[in-house]
Amino acid sequence: MKAGTYAGPDRITRKAFEERGRTRRWKTLWRERYLWLLVLPGVVYFAVFLYTPMIGLVISFESFSPFRGVFAGPWVGFKWFQQFFNSPYFGRLLRNTVLLNLYGLLWGFPAPILFALMLNEVHNRFFKKISQTLSYLPHFVSMVVIVSIVSELLDPDYGLINLAIKSMGGSTINFMSSPGWFRTIYIGSGIWQDLGWSCIIYLAALAGVDPQLYEAAKIDGAGKFQQIWHVTLPGIVPTIVIMLIMSVGGMFSVGYEKIILMYNTSTYETADVINTYVFRRGIVGGEYSFGTAVGLFQSAINFVLVYFVNRLSRKISEVSLW
Repeated sequence: MKAGTYAGPDRITRKAFEERGRTRRWKTLWRERYLWLLVLPGVVYFAVFLYTPMIGLVISFESFSPFRGVFAGPWVGFKWFQQFFNSPYFGRLLRNTVLLNLYGLLWGFPAPILFALMLNEVHNRFFKKISQTLSYLPHFVSMVVIVSIVSELLDPDYGLINLAIKSMGGSTINFMSSPGWFRTIYIGSGIWQDLGWSCIIYLAALAGVDPQLYEAAKIDGAGKFQQIWHVTLPGIVPTIVIMLIMSVGGMFSVGYEKIILMYNTSTYETADVINTYVFRRGIVGGEYSFGTAVGLFQSAINFVLVYFVNRLSRKISEVSLW
């Protein structure tokens, strides 16, 4: 056989074979053109708003000035990273960020799972729909309104909580100015706001559990709690693991919008996190290079956490993101 040919019924040459492959690929693309059109907006969104801005990460190694442009600033290396690590606030910021996320995982992560399990056991369709709708509503309320409601409920003079405390003979508590109460208020209000919305994905996973498994469990004499433990929970474990991995991936990132609306100078001890510090210095103070450097540090740590938790999950449960 001569070089450059393929054995076959018609002994086509390499060039003709490659041409036939390209033609086949173009035909496949044309046949699936509507599917690609559906994907296109998502690809454009990620390319424009998530990947293209990554070019600006270079300013974390520069002394950036808006007047000089992104690539014209003097190169300073790891100056901003060192400045952040040597900051007297670094320990406090790191501790508060990690603790808020850990408390969120400890209390906030199981809450929608338990709520979904309870809703799944409700057989009255009207009551179930009303419960779901009421639990979804806080998610669609503005963060400013949510914090305002929390502040009104906890007001030391006329807030409902303090009025209840006074009616029982206790003394009022200024919750919003107490460092010891900040984490409880932050996590509790977060659970209330996102409980219903977060449980949607678990309800969808529960709908995929085979009803025949419940029938088999009943025949074997399993009670309601045994059915939940041995049938329901194993059926949604893959979903729980994936959501847990994604939650761990944000361990070093706490949304600063809600914290900024809630905290004040008297609660910095427990409320000030990395993102709020960066907001004050990077945005308000105009230190854009410093803010970008800290953001890059957070993203790197979050990536490492996702990678190792994903590997650990794959070894233990054979469920992973990739």
